Amino acid sequence: MERTAVALDIGTTKICTLVAEIGPPPENNLRIVGVGIVPSKGIRKGVVVNVAEVTSAITESIQRAERTSGYEIASAYIGLAGAHINSLNSRGVVAISRDERGIRSVDVERVLEAARAIDIPHNREILHIIPRSFTVDGDDGVRDPLGMQAYRLEVEAHIVTGSTSSIHNLIKCVQKAGIHIDSLVLEPLASGEAVLTDIEREMGVVLVDIGGGTTDIAIFIEGSIWHTVVLPTGGERLTNDIAVGLRTPFNVAEDIKIKFGHALPDTIMSGEMVEVNTFGEEGEQKIPRQFLSEIIEARTEEILEMVLKEIKRSGYDGLLPAGVVLCGGTAELPGIRDLARDVLKLPSRIGSPQELHGLVDTLQSPSFATSIGLLKWGVQHDATERKPPPSAGGLKMPAWLKAFLPG
Repeated sequence: MERTAVALDIGTTKICTLVAEIGPPPENNLRIVGVGIVPSKGIRKGVVVNVAEVTSAITESIQRAERTSGYEIASAYIGLAGAHINSLNSRGVVAISRDERGIRSVDVERVLEAARAIDIPHNREILHIIPRSFTVDGDDGVRDPLGMQAYRLEVEAHIVTGSTSSIHNLIKCVQKAGIHIDSLVLEPLASGEAVLTDIEREMGVVLVDIGGGTTDIAIFIEGSIWHTVVLPTGGERLTNDIAVGLRTPFNVAEDIKIKFGHALPDTIMSGEMVEVNTFGEEGEQKIPRQFLSEIIEARTEEILEMVLKEIKRSGYDGLLPAGVVLCGGTAELPGIRDLARDVLKLPSRIGSPQELHGLVDTLQSPSFATSIGLLKWGVQHDATERKPPPSAGGLKMPAWLKAFLPG
């Protein structure tokens, strides 16, 4: 049977649905066969503010992906972000009964449940519990404890929580669009699947996904996630500053940013001008491109300083030799890599999805890191077999435990 996976990335500026056919294991190569990209509506800073508008946009995106793929979409992996996301690290310990089979999956489940036993407010719920490492009878640094003989099993786990109301509003929009949820996935985790290398994860790297309404940060060390945070700011702040500074409509400012924007004013020729449609009777005016770049630099630098503050707050700032990987739509801004290197004092590169097949003309860019990452997440953790048209099943809530068990 044909194996497929569907990703639904509900962002502040765009909603993207991707359908992929999955190649045979162990490679599990992705072939993109369906794409549906529409402007986002009803989302502000990664959070639903209008259920009807979000539902309508999701439906349109799904329909476009169905037309291009020939598949009837019944379920998808859903990306989740927003400033309501928090994370913490927890520890769990369980005793292991003497058994010739050693540590079994049920023991790993028990120790993760023990780590999950933390006090969180009633208005929050756990999205992910991710084992950083296991300790077997005092021997730490164990990645996969299955089959090992032991009397005691411990786990260091990274736990991601979110606002119950924000999560359920997003779920409601997806359900009203007729889509069942395979899993809710924190967007920086998905983006990491698409743009980070194994060496970067092992050495220590910070992923910075600068989207339209949020900036998602994830720190990976020793192959595991150690810290996550979502900042309520993104590329729309740059656009808003341009609109105010040049006295031009928001959509015009966005177009100017994309066509002429640059994060480093010193690299722009002093005499270069940009034509801008402004408010009032003046109509079209010419402004120096350096002035436009100065506006962009100021706001971009502010966002990167917020990222630096979070890196220092995590306590892991000295453990990131692989530096920073930038993705998201704002990562396409010329000059941002060099600015990030200067502000964060870390090696910097732009992360784009690679090794894709099929309808990938527009997808191999930083702005589609989350969408591609959701597909890779599904392949890695619990993609199921389907063939067109897949039958509609019941809603499957986030399988946080199943997704992170070894093997």
